[in-house]
Amino acid sequence: MTIAAPPRWTAGVRREVLPNGLTVLVQRDPSAPAVAVVTHVRAGFFDEPDRWQGISHVLEHMFFKGTPRRGVGAIARETKGAGGYLNASTSYDRTEYYVVLPARNLAQALDIQSDALRNSTIDAGELARELQVIIQEAGRKLDSSGAVAYETLHEVMFDVHRIRRWRIGYADQLARFTREDVLGYYRSRYVPSRTIVAIVGDVDPDAAIDLARGVYGEWPAAGGAQDPSPEEPARTGVRARTLRGDVAQADLVLGWRTVPPLHPDSGALELAATILGAGRGSWLYRRLREPGIVTDIAAHNYAPTELGTFTITAELEPERVADAVRGIAESVTRLAMSGPEPEDMARSRALVRARWARRMEQMEGRASSLAMAEALGGVDVLEREYEAVETTTADEVREAVARWLVPGDAAGVAYLPEGRGVDLTDAGLAEAFALTALLPAPAESFAFPVPPEARHHAGARRLHPPSGVLHLPLDGVDLLVRRKEGVPLATLALYAPRAEQDPPALGGLGALATRAALRGAGDLDAAALAFAFERLGGTLSPSSARDWAGFATSVLADGLPSAAALLRLVFAEPRLDDAAIEIERGLLISEAQQVSDDMLRFPFQLAYAAAFGDRDYGVPLGGQPGTLAAISAADVRGWHRSAMLGVRPVVVAVGDFDPELAADQLAAEFAALPARPAPGRLGPYPWAPASGGPIARMVERDKAQSAIAMVFPGPARRAADRSAADVWAAVASGLGGRLFDALRERRSLAYTVLASSWQRGRAGALVTYIATSPEREAEARESMLAELAVFTREPPSSDELTQAVEYLAGQEEVHRQSGGAVAGEILEAWVIGDGLDELADPAGRFRRVTADSVRGVAARYLDPERRAEGVVRGCPTGRPSPTFTQG
Repeated sequence: MTIAAPPRWTAGVRREVLPNGLTVLVQRDPSAPAVAVVTHVRAGFFDEPDRWQGISHVLEHMFFKGTPRRGVGAIARETKGAGGYLNASTSYDRTEYYVVLPARNLAQALDIQSDALRNSTIDAGELARELQVIIQEAGRKLDSSGAVAYETLHEVMFDVHRIRRWRIGYADQLARFTREDVLGYYRSRYVPSRTIVAIVGDVDPDAAIDLARGVYGEWPAAGGAQDPSPEEPARTGVRARTLRGDVAQADLVLGWRTVPPLHPDSGALELAATILGAGRGSWLYRRLREPGIVTDIAAHNYAPTELGTFTITAELEPERVADAVRGIAESVTRLAMSGPEPEDMARSRALVRARWARRMEQMEGRASSLAMAEALGGVDVLEREYEAVETTTADEVREAVARWLVPGDAAGVAYLPEGRGVDLTDAGLAEAFALTALLPAPAESFAFPVPPEARHHAGARRLHPPSGVLHLPLDGVDLLVRRKEGVPLATLALYAPRAEQDPPALGGLGALATRAALRGAGDLDAAALAFAFERLGGTLSPSSARDWAGFATSVLADGLPSAAALLRLVFAEPRLDDAAIEIERGLLISEAQQVSDDMLRFPFQLAYAAAFGDRDYGVPLGGQPGTLAAISAADVRGWHRSAMLGVRPVVVAVGDFDPELAADQLAAEFAALPARPAPGRLGPYPWAPASGGPIARMVERDKAQSAIAMVFPGPARRAADRSAADVWAAVASGLGGRLFDALRERRSLAYTVLASSWQRGRAGALVTYIATSPEREAEARESMLAELAVFTREPPSSDELTQAVEYLAGQEEVHRQSGGAVAGEILEAWVIGDGLDELADPAGRFRRVTADSVRGVAARYLDPERRAEGVVRGCPTGRPSPTFTQG
């Protein structure tokens, strides 16, 4: 396959340094009617002296808390009213603020962002309230075993550098911050010379530069304070630590110190991480995930400014930690001794090319990348980094791994459940690397299917001009093709509409069948199938959703014909042999157990079970340990015959290609599928708690927070009042939303407050979520119900309605940046919507919603007596840091 050379990522970038020292970057991207503004401040966790640990993140929160021109909440509300979303993130070397909105509203976005950047009030009362929210966020993070293990690894790896600290800060220290602390940090770090504003979107660069000059040009120049981290001394030696806590599964993290981002070995280490731990064809996946030793594994090369780390993370049963460590040691040692094979290099290069394209496809991702490159020395850093990946040789990868991933310098952290698994110790980690086999594995050769030559298909093509979708109906499948320019990617998906959910006693059957299909199809075993997709720049993802089941991939655009050949093979000829099904079943059981550690997913799992009962929509899509154990191999093969081959599927392709040619390429593969009629529409599904008061399912855990998910009846996808339900959720949720303001901003009850309209083909729900400290659980529930009751009595104000409608309408424009999002929109309209006509004016349905219809939806559905709750109740006295042992 020939890969077309990508455009220069920095092509057309306009750069201007204002007289005060602020740098403005602008790049036009007409692929969607949207624009992103990223404000990059070169101040992060590395800039904090110990007395101010966590203060960068505190200041990030205060950025949204008002200016002399805009009161508390106004920044979020104005952005929402302009059709945009905003957020921020704090990292080791920077803090970034970003807004994405329709391109026509760029001037408004710059006015809001510049005001917040230059003029944050840092009000003492608001700071005190926000610190309580941040303390809740810190508790939420302590309840994430993966986050705890990852950051503990930095503490183990480094002795003095600030990367070793718990970056968000601890509750007692956060509570002591004063306005003077935060204001001092703000005034000394947030200065023009340390600020980069990157603008990417469908805008005129000259006009954008003029707007930036107008809003940033009068910001006075100032010298920024410098407080660098202590320099880390050289050291050698294996280090390990074991944490224990209330978790169902184990997290394992191994790592090494490596190099900063501009080091000559940086590109080689990026490729090494891809070879070892990206995709199903990676060495670690095939060594540990394919045989069922781990449920998930990945490798990452991360380099924030002045240092670098190489990490390998895994989720697994606690009893398999020693096996996983040995497998990791074997793979790393093999790469250092023998290096990658040519197929490994081809696969990894294709994946990195596609990864870059996906990052640049989103305007926010492109703007952030430009700003980070500028902070490192100029936007051309992007081109040099990409060129390094393209030109690095296999020998250079081997040498970099041998130089930096030294067995005697490995560090490791294992987070285990109490009473299960063996501690990870210095001696055990050192022994695993010492005992690895040094002989290279034999080189593998795969024979991949060759796609048939595309010929014009005589079928009646139907172009839907308002949506730009080309429809080619074949006897056994519908092909839906749409062009999306911008980056050289193609999204390809095949889904079969689901006539029914999994049988209650066999919950997870669809998930097991679709996942097992990836373990071999036709003449390709699991490794060959993975390699075939990944050499095209993509991975194949199985999906068993409520309304459809199938497979999707995103590949480099030139690979569309080959991807179609592979997709047809997986759909029509999966092997589904007993051994593959058994391994995948074991992994699904482990993952089902691991859900109980997730303080967002688990409460909702409990709530939906209460709402719909232990059947259909109440059964987790991934199944539960008991139901998965009951599924036989014959059940899996029978499900594939009926639920996949027995219905008429739909193939959706979106990307940078000619739609007519793409339709012919797809028809060459799928025209031979047997004829199937179009599926009929299914009726509504009953709600379980019809009367008799609310239903709740609750579990107690040793967690720092209590989480409450509430599920009320709501409109299904085709219901007449679904748009009003969407507007209700936009009024209620998000930055500037009513629940956010009432429960987080005014009461400081939680870091996370959510509301949403959950819409599926046969059922719907209005849902809410809040996580708070255990001692405030009752207050959080009562406050949530009180705020929901207001919606049932009073329509939203005209300002609330306008902001919500403009936000939803704007997001319809913004989300079309991504080919994957466009493909999902087409799929949903086709399978559970009212057809492609929905795509012509997606914002129009929101503009027809009235304030009275929003109140009507709330009054109809938000009945507290018909709610279902899922509650994970944390330890009432709070939770101490995890216990640990150190080897």
